[in-house]
Amino acid sequence: MIARSHNWKPSWKPIILACRRHPMVSSVRSVMKATNLDNIYGSPLLDWSGVEARLNEGITQAPGTGGPNRHTCWLATINRDGSPHVTGIGGLWVDGAFWFETGETTRKGRNLARDQRCALSVATAEFDLVVEGRARRVTDPATVAELAARWAAEGWPARVDDTGEALTADYSAPSAGTPPWHVYRLRPHTATAVGTAEPFGATRWHF
Repeated sequence: MIARSHNWKPSWKPIILACRRHPMVSSVRSVMKATNLDNIYGSPLLDWSGVEARLNEGITQAPGTGGPNRHTCWLATINRDGSPHVTGIGGLWVDGAFWFETGETTRKGRNLARDQRCALSVATAEFDLVVEGRARRVTDPATVAELAARWAAEGWPARVDDTGEALTADYSAPSAGTPPWHVYRLRPHTATAVGTAEPFGATRWHF
């Protein structure tokens, strides 16, 4: 999944996948418990509000825009035999949750239909982040339409399909499978961040 640039001419049509700033700013989730995981160097407890503020700024996944070269969201789901399956996705951070889309015949789509538990990770210049929770398929037409508009604004011409409950487009990344592409929301149950800039540290939050 690679974003289109002005000077690069790919041999296949790419999909722009990014978590950029959006008009609707997500509200800070209520932290029930925060645990300092650094019992070696004495780093301070990290503040979840600072992590979420950075996510709200956007984590672009176009080449050369971060990470140090780019940001990639990695989704881990559970195979039928209990083994992990990890794949890169394009995630949008909106309203205190990660959103992504995939076809129901993909490995991740089949895994989530059987077991909603999953984890998503991303690295920024400030921290490495892992969120864990359950990814639930969202079929509300208004929500699906809003997410389609957000992806379209990023450059992937997503649109709502005839059912009103899923997405379609002229193209997508091969790993997304064939349309319709269903929208999923992953609202964190726990999150763990390791600071990669001052004041560093490592913290786990339970929501």
